[in-house]
Amino acid sequence: MSEAEYAANLRRATLSASVGSALEYFDFAMYGLMTALVFDKLFFSADNPAMATVAAFGIYGVGFVARPFGGLFFGTIGDRIGRRWVLVATILLMGGASTLIGVLPTYETAGILAPILLIVMRLAQGFGAGAEQAGATVLMAEYAPVRRRGFFSALPFIGIQAGTLLAGVVFFLLNLMPEDAFMAWGWRIPFLASILLILIALFIRARLRETPSFVQLEKQEQIAERPLREIFTRGRAGVVVGIGLRMAENGGSYMFQSLALAFVTSAAIGMDRGIVTWGVTIGSLIGVFSVPLCGALSDRFGRVLVYRFGAVFMLAYAFPAWYLLSQGDEIVAVAVIAVGIGIAVASMLGPQCAMLPELFGNRHRYLGVAMAREISAVLAGGLVGVLGAALLVWTDGNWIVLAIYMATLATMTTAATFLVPETRGRDLLRIEDAVRIADTEKDTATDLVFSDAAPAARVAAPAVPEAATTAPGR
Repeated sequence: MSEAEYAANLRRATLSASVGSALEYFDFAMYGLMTALVFDKLFFSADNPAMATVAAFGIYGVGFVARPFGGLFFGTIGDRIGRRWVLVATILLMGGASTLIGVLPTYETAGILAPILLIVMRLAQGFGAGAEQAGATVLMAEYAPVRRRGFFSALPFIGIQAGTLLAGVVFFLLNLMPEDAFMAWGWRIPFLASILLILIALFIRARLRETPSFVQLEKQEQIAERPLREIFTRGRAGVVVGIGLRMAENGGSYMFQSLALAFVTSAAIGMDRGIVTWGVTIGSLIGVFSVPLCGALSDRFGRVLVYRFGAVFMLAYAFPAWYLLSQGDEIVAVAVIAVGIGIAVASMLGPQCAMLPELFGNRHRYLGVAMAREISAVLAGGLVGVLGAALLVWTDGNWIVLAIYMATLATMTTAATFLVPETRGRDLLRIEDAVRIADTEKDTATDLVFSDAAPAARVAAPAVPEAATTAPGR
């Protein structure tokens, strides 16, 4: 691949991953907003509003439950046949399910069938999303120049912030509609509009070439026959550490985007939903700049240091944030949510974009990243909705319980940063993982190779005998 071809494919990869990320997080942010404010009224019986809220967040969590299975299925395929076509399949499944949510009947017209259909769509949406973000992460890390991998890998994650920002703006505009019109048909508009992002993403991804790292595997005939077996024999340490790294980022993100809105608009506090959603919008706008900035800082100071800052910041922020949210001041609430999303979450998301792919060897990288991301999404993000909504009901909206929950997630991630080696500059052509079960020392497989050369232009790693690539442990 010539330098011109590499540059063109790097641009396509960045745009492809960004659009996919925007679609995924637009859908999930929009669903979170609708769950907190709309779906409990439209898809469940009105006889028990409190339980309807818990049930709505339960279906929100169903999407997270499906994600590890999608990550397992598509991640295995991505390590067997390549990254590119898996990303085409995931965008179709995820986007198609989101679009169909816009045509679902409500409880008033279909009874119990309405929440059942919503569950099916959430399962399909989650199954596709389970490998979408992992694929985007791996795609960019494998295309990015080594010296600036943190920055380039973080660029598509602007799509996350852009998708969340777009969801906040759209929801704000929809909130200007008369209440009756919004509840009758206005809420369907953003889901139906998802098809536009699907078409754009498909057009870009159809023209994308396979990543240099996977092409190298093909040339050396080193493609894993059973990526899942390799994960359990050689990659499980990376998965466990990756899960720990994501607990605060993923759980904190959904707490600020969804649970905080349900908390401040509850009867006990009674804030206006239209004003408070500006916190999500402003936070996402800040994140458009802070995510790539933190990615670039991780290129300069290392992934671990920047990531640890974000985790400690969220730990320190948890109690004052939820106390301020409980005070009923709408302007303060907007600021609290904006800082939580735009600084606390973004400062972990920036270095994470390169860090997770760097944890895994080339033969099972897609599956490893997918499992780490999506298991953590269930444990952190998925439980936020169900457990958080239940805590709101059982404690009559006690903010201290929610603060403890967030602080616990942040503590777990802080601890994980002390278990992971520095991965900045690691050669992604290597088949060894950065973290291995038998290791007690710092990573001896980390290559601090700082070069602006395209990955395809680097000297290929020597072929490794099949026996060496499938042995358990080290």
